[in-house]
Amino acid sequence: MHHNIGRKEVHNTMAPVNPQATHNARKLLQYLTALGGRRIVTGQHTQTVAMEEIDEIRKVTGKEPALRGFELLAYSPNIRYETGDEACRTEIDENRNTLEQARAFGRKGGIVTFTWHWFSPVGGRDKSFYSEKTDFDPERVLLKGTAEREAFYHDLDVMAECLKPFMKEDIPILWRPFHESEGGWFWWGRKGPGVAAQLFRLQYDYFVKVHHLDNLLWVCNCPFKEGYPGDDVVDIISRDLYPEKGTRTDYRREYEELCAITEAKKPAALAEVGVLPDIEMLEQSRVPWCYYMIWSKEFVMTEDYNSHEALRRMYDSRYAVTFPAGI
Repeated sequence: MHHNIGRKEVHNTMAPVNPQATHNARKLLQYLTALGGRRIVTGQHTQTVAMEEIDEIRKVTGKEPALRGFELLAYSPNIRYETGDEACRTEIDENRNTLEQARAFGRKGGIVTFTWHWFSPVGGRDKSFYSEKTDFDPERVLLKGTAEREAFYHDLDVMAECLKPFMKEDIPILWRPFHESEGGWFWWGRKGPGVAAQLFRLQYDYFVKVHHLDNLLWVCNCPFKEGYPGDDVVDIISRDLYPEKGTRTDYRREYEELCAITEAKKPAALAEVGVLPDIEMLEQSRVPWCYYMIWSKEFVMTEDYNSHEALRRMYDSRYAVTFPAGI
């Protein structure tokens, strides 16, 4: 009797928090949850439409990551392109049309995740997703009737339209809003992770109840309790980690810290890493990360952070899930 109750509780954690979640979103969450401690999904962020990181991994290992990250910064409505500095304009230009690429990858059965370096909804200059480049106050979004709140929802309307084609095709998305809210470097973290957690809830309610984006799985990306929006709006817990070059780790300590933010048994992910989890250590320890995603450019295009040997060991391992994942 008690055994059955336990099993039922485990099953419940495999259902998305959105009761209207699409068939494929449900399937993906069940797949990732069941994977924890058995295998890990390989992942790679792509910084540009050239996706040279994928070419590099294929060249080195003969395989491709099962999960691919795409950048949405170029779809931010409040970009001041003409007055942006050269670095800002370059980054925008390099990221145009990432939505089309993501849909193509999703259609082939790839696992899609997005990062949105959201240019501040009002004001700002250059790369205004950085706090130092904008005076946008995220706390004012929480107050009814403010210009900040109106602009916040305007931008969400624009982004919702960008995501609706994925919903129509039931391509599930690992959606990770307000990432790295534990730090003050992005505008959404400027007033602390507690404010960012409230923004997360606002976005969840709006995307789910108003725009019916039922293909999203909601990924929380903060290792602090105060930054956790709540069990009712989070499918997956995650964190970003950039240890010293040459570190060998299965990120066990970081996993235990992350799991302490909630008593619910949520699947856990390495949403961004600079250094690969060591696959041989993982095979032994079975720390149940369900996926990892290496960050872009020099983190995989050079051997500074991840050697070709480490990449090959990862992609050759039976513990690693490569493309296609076979969900």
